[in-house]
Amino acid sequence: MTAPARVRPIEGERIELPSEGSPVPRVCLIDAQAIGVSSEAALRRCARESSAAADAPFCCRSYSFPLALVAWHTAPVGCDIERIAPCEESFADSIRTPEERERADTAALEGTARDRAITSLWSSKEALAKALGDALAYDPRRLRSPVSWPDGIAGPWRAKELELAGEQVAWVCWRA
Repeated sequence: MTAPARVRPIEGERIELPSEGSPVPRVCLIDAQAIGVSSEAALRRCARESSAAADAPFCCRSYSFPLALVAWHTAPVGCDIERIAPCEESFADSIRTPEERERADTAALEGTARDRAITSLWSSKEALAKALGDALAYDPRRLRSPVSWPDGIAGPWRAKELELAGEQVAWVCWRA
């Protein structure tokens, strides 16, 4: 018989979400450098071990080395973290709904601000698709982004963009 694997408690910076009277997911940002991890594989292993330690019915992880984002909750939850990178118009069109293409909010932006807005749009949709159950099952051109949800609310769903310093954007979506 083998000894049980040692599972780490959730390490990293805990991010508090506004509760609005309903339970919210717990979210943790893990910085590889802060915990002494030097490879993406080791960061992924640490995040997997940490999410197992959460002992929650729903858990989600996302990676953008050197960061990992872990979210856990009593209801479906999804998270995504992405590095901001230059975004071609063809990529933007491949992830936007027709309504999102018609809105001028990203068309007026240029350079880094535009790249950040498009990356955030993608990240919000990825977090929502994960919360819905299978990120690969959803076409981003047919999935309305949480970016446009009034107060981050759409029916029973909630969404929040996380405030991160640097070159990443991150979103968490959950069922309230």
